[in-house]
Formats: sequence, structure tokens, C-alpha cells
Amino acid sequence: MSERLKVLVKEKIGDSGVDLLREHFDVVLGLDWSDEELAQRIGEYHGILIRSATKMTAELIAGAANLRVIGRAGVGVDNVDVQAATRRGIVVANAPQSNVVTAAEHTLALLLALARNIPQAYMSLTGGKWERSKFSGVELYEKTLGIIGFGRIGQLVATRASGFGMRVVAFDPFVSADRYRELGVEKAKNSEEVYAQADFITIHLPKTPETQHWLNAEAFAKMRDGVRILNVARGGLIDEDALKDALDSGKVAGAALDVFPSEPVTEHPLFSYPNVIVTPHLGASTAEATDRAGYQSAEQVVAALAGGVVSTAVNIPALGAEDMEVLGPFLPLATQLGRLAMELAESSSVERIEAAFLGSIAAKRDVQGRIVDERDTHLLKLAVICGALQGRTEEQVNLVNAPSMAEERGIIVEGKTVSEAQDFNELIRVTVIAGGERVAVAGTGMGPNRTPHLVEVYGRRLTLELAPFVTVFRYADLPGMIGRVGNIFGNHGINISSAAVGHTADGSAEEDRDSQDSGLAAMVVTTDGPVPREVLDEIVASEGFVEGRTASLL
Repeated sequence: MSERLKVLVKEKIGDSGVDLLREHFDVVLGLDWSDEELAQRIGEYHGILIRSATKMTAELIAGAANLRVIGRAGVGVDNVDVQAATRRGIVVANAPQSNVVTAAEHTLALLLALARNIPQAYMSLTGGKWERSKFSGVELYEKTLGIIGFGRIGQLVATRASGFGMRVVAFDPFVSADRYRELGVEKAKNSEEVYAQADFITIHLPKTPETQHWLNAEAFAKMRDGVRILNVARGGLIDEDALKDALDSGKVAGAALDVFPSEPVTEHPLFSYPNVIVTPHLGASTAEATDRAGYQSAEQVVAALAGGVVSTAVNIPALGAEDMEVLGPFLPLATQLGRLAMELAESSSVERIEAAFLGSIAAKRDVQGRIVDERDTHLLKLAVICGALQGRTEEQVNLVNAPSMAEERGIIVEGKTVSEAQDFNELIRVTVIAGGERVAVAGTGMGPNRTPHLVEVYGRRLTLELAPFVTVFRYADLPGMIGRVGNIFGNHGINISSAAVGHTADGSAEEDRDSQDSGLAAMVVTTDGPVPREVLDEIVASEGFVEGRTASLL
């Protein structure tokens, strides 16, 4: 039995996430470890799960000899050197959906508190004063809420604000007009349209160089007098000096801030303003969100170490739910075909890998069957590369480092999509060009679970469920050849699980169709265990056999 992999949980997460990890791995809780102890011991672990306090620097990652995945229990990965992890072939995965509800609810909590002066009234009353008139607020009903950044959180804020009878107008150029209509939200052409109409403005943009200080002096100048500003997204999206000036001038009637450019912070010029509400980055801080983030990031660690699909990786392509539903089941097939094609084409010089994705895995269709868009098959292409290079590189190949490892080896990788697949709903064809010769295999998924099946090899059609141990022969199409293989295998105690033969050349296959191959058939055999080289040599040495190759698809 192989030794269980080890995972370090460096920061506190919910028990459900820890329990999930313990089902699969040996788990160590290093919650009280110092930075020095972490640096000394990180080389022991195959996976690590962190929150925001642990800094996964390039130096720390360099000492993590066995590390394969970094799980971040939360959205941001600012505390992870993603580039350094990618160079080492380490998957970095977060939990991007774990706190969306919590962040949206905190935005509404601050919105109500800002409108009704709740924190100020509380402090006044508990301080021995009764000042009803001083803290009279404004209603949300029939006011306009402007949303800058209309992603998942912005959309949740919009639906909740609509429940208060607010008019909502939003700006985000990367959201379709249909989505705005579905939510009953007005789509602004630009942020200036939001500024001109909104009584309250909440910003929900990612933090990038382009969004730094999005709300600046120029933006405040374009807003309505008496506007109220909220930021529960990222520190730095608001120019705080410009906000201070706008508060001083009365242009901005109030602000609610949960995030700041530098955290933690306990002294700030705006903290003394009576019309400014602040919270210490509580947008994601609920028991439910913490538990959800821990469990979701644990799921990603399990997927990365157990060969599954890491759906939220930040340094490999992440697919939308619709594409993942269609393409996810074909990832094992893509990997196995890459492995098999490379084994069949094994040569002193592999020059090129071509991966073609045909049928419904290549194109999206509407209910009438018309093509409406291409699918992003890049993740399938990565799986093909992983399969092709598996066991052939010094470092362990994975979905993160596969392209760079192929490039380092001078192997050109090309992917293409074709909307139709002859005789199949979906088809993957992998071609390896080695030593100037082309070898192709093709497969599809069958049944409700899309079980991988081989349907083409050496330009011959057949149908066979793929299994861990596959052997392929090319031979003269004569009677008795299958029996000869069975006899020799039996003499060596090798049990055949299944077999299939392809006699007829496939006219659509991208194979070498020289006349010397016209009389050859292909036989594919799956066995309970590996087939030794000497057994292959014995079969190929017999009359009529041209070639025999065996591959482990484990």
C-alpha cells in the first residue's frame, strides 16, 4: 500500500473542511507554528491550506520540495506568490464563492446603518444622551443605488436592495444586457452615468492597477450632492484623500468602509468623522462563510492531490459551470489518449502533439441544435499534454506546468475544435508526430458517466473501453492472429480483460495511409496487469505481426 499523502492546515478552518481532508490524507494542524517552523517543515507536505495570515513567498515555496497544491480558504490570493508556485508546478486554488452572500449581506448592513446613522445613535445613547433629531436618517425606498462592478456580489446586492424598493443602476462592461434585464437592473453605459443618478454608490470591483483609485476626485466631482459611498470590496479602490476632501466639502454626505489600503489599521484620518462608518474587514466574517471557505478549499486540495478537476485554480484555467458539466467527464479520456498516443509514437524525437476536439465538446448549441459559440477546450488540451508527458519528465507533470514543460522540450502543442464529429456526439483525437511519423488515437465517452472508450487507433476503427493496461498490435489481417495473442498471454499467466480489432481504415482519420499499411489490422487488448516487454517481443517476432506496444494508463 502506498504511503498516504500529507496535508498541512496552517490556519483555522471549519471542522467540515478538516474532516474532508482527513478522509483522504494524513492531516497536521500547524495553527501555532511560527514562520521559522513552517519554513523548516513545509518540505514534508504535499498540500497546504491557508487563509490570509500565512505568506506563501517565493522563498517558502522554494523549500517545499513535495508541495503540489496551495489551498486558500477565501477569495484573494494576495498572500501567495502565484508566479513562483506556477514555476514549480504547484496548483493554487481559492474558494471564490465562499463569501459572496456574506459580503452582499454586509454591504446591505452598512447601507442601512449609513442611511439611518445607527452606529452614531448607539454610541450617543449608551453615552447617556437622547438625541433623536440629531440622528434622523433617510429612507432607502425609491432611492437610487449605483453599483460599480456587477459581478456575483454586485448582483446579490442588487436583488436585496430591490427588496427595499430601491431603483438600481449598475455599470460593468463584462456582464451581458440579458443579465441586467433578468435582475431588473438598469445598465449604465459607463460609470459616469451611475455617478449622475445614484443616491448611494457601492463599489464591487477586483483590485487591479486599472481599478486602483477608481473613485477619485474626478469621480466625486461628477456625483450628485449628498451621495453616500460604500466599499466592502478591496482597499485602494477609493482614493481616501479625495474622499476626505469630498466629505469636508459636503459633496459626500457619508461613507461606510469595511476595507482599507493597508490592514490591519487602527488609526486613520477618516475614523474621527461623525458621518463615516467603519468595520474591520468583516465582509467575509460569518461562521457560515468561514466554514464554507474551509470546506470548498479542502475540496480543491483533494481534487489536486487525487487527480480530480481543480475547478477554482487561479493558475490553471477555470471553467464555468456549464462548460465544466460538459467537459469535465472528458478530462480522464483526454489524459489517457495523450498517454496512449505518446506510447505508440515513442521515438527519439517527439516534435509535435495535436489535440482535436470534435462535436458537442467543441461547440455550444441552442435548443434547435444551431451552433451559438465555441467551448473553451484549453483544459482538455492541458490534460492531453499531461498524459503525453506523464512519466517522461524529471518533474511531475500537471495541469499547471504541462505547457512550459512541453515548451522546454521543444514540443509544439496545437489544439483545434471542430463542431461536428463523424458518427459520434463527441470525439477527441490526439496525434503525436515523432521522428517524422504521425500516430493518432481517438476516443469518446459512452454511457451516462461518459466512460472513456477507444474508437480509433492507427487509422482503424474499433470500440473498446479503456482500462489501466492497454496493449496494441499491428499485424497482417489473417485468420488466427487473435488466438495467437491469447495463447501467448495465457502461457505467461496474463489475463485478458477485453479485446477489439479494427480491420477497416477510417477515411476521416488523420493517419499515415501509405499502401504498405493497407493490409494491416489493429488489435487492442486490455489486461489485468502490465504486459512485460519480453512477451511483446515474442508475439511481434511471430509471423504476420509488425509492431506491439503496451501502455499503463494509471
